[in-house]
Amino acid sequence: MKRAPRALAALVALAAASLGLAGCGGDDAQGAAPTSLRLGYFPNITHAPALVGIEKGIIQQQLGDIKLDTKTFNAGPAAIEALFSGAIDATYIGPNPAINAHAQSKGVAIRIVAGGASGGVALVVKPGINGPQDLKGKKIATPQLGNTQDVAVRYWLKQNGLSTTKEGGGDVKIIPQENAQTVETFGANQIDGAWVPEPFASRLVSAGGKVLVDERDLWPDKKFVITHLIVRTEFLQKHPDAVRKLVEAHVSSTEFIKTKPDEAQQAVSDHIGKISGKPLDLKLIKQAWPTLEFLNDPIASSLKSGADHAIEIGLLEKVDLKGIYDLTILNEVLKAKGQPEVKGL
Repeated sequence: MKRAPRALAALVALAAASLGLAGCGGDDAQGAAPTSLRLGYFPNITHAPALVGIEKGIIQQQLGDIKLDTKTFNAGPAAIEALFSGAIDATYIGPNPAINAHAQSKGVAIRIVAGGASGGVALVVKPGINGPQDLKGKKIATPQLGNTQDVAVRYWLKQNGLSTTKEGGGDVKIIPQENAQTVETFGANQIDGAWVPEPFASRLVSAGGKVLVDERDLWPDKKFVITHLIVRTEFLQKHPDAVRKLVEAHVSSTEFIKTKPDEAQQAVSDHIGKISGKPLDLKLIKQAWPTLEFLNDPIASSLKSGADHAIEIGLLEKVDLKGIYDLTILNEVLKAKGQPEVKGL
């Protein structure tokens, strides 16, 4: 991100400088199997490959003797900070934080190793708002400054002639806040809408909102990357076999979601319940499910467009995305399963 916070910038520098040195936490000696693999993800339906893979034991089973340690995040920038600090080895994440991480580390720190999901994002607003011009002077929430939804809404507003600032000024005031908080502030009429992923979009609709923008409608063929799987480059270089097991588990989890959608939806409900203390209503999951497609293809063309959007709204300086993908392991896994290969940039 342009003018990144000092703490994040320092972590980026540390991550870049530390590549090739001994890792911490789950990392052991070069080539040896790590004792653990520390995986990040969000309690969002868009992260169903992680939710299902963890809840159904698919990931741990594939990892074998490697212990799976997990950590949840509200949005991508926080997950990137954890990855840069060495607190996690891999994470499910949206495109823009991955782009920012690649840019800030000069292409060193992370690699995208698999796609995850497309769709599942909407701008939900109060009933009296019927178009972009009705948003002037309104307050719109996003999960975090610089995250994928934050970039998306700012770009969409700019395309419709409305200004925003990182400080919350402009024609439309953008208020970054945790998704769970957004449901509360929307109900309390403290915000007028939010550009959020599922299940929060459906929760806002259930709270009296309406969908003003289904983000799928803004992309060619209604496809865009909302979630993919990234790893620390250092971890990938030191432990390719562990990453292979993680990618194999991801592919298996995605296949489970496609072939057993009812079981997958129940697993999502149960696992979010373990995180939040209350299972997510299955009706909400079933309502959101058709807006999502779970897939291994990272939809690289939409990543490039997402970077262009972030540059245009001033949240990212010009970036070279060369090297951000390493799909070698994924394509080997897909080939072994008789499935077509996918492409990066």
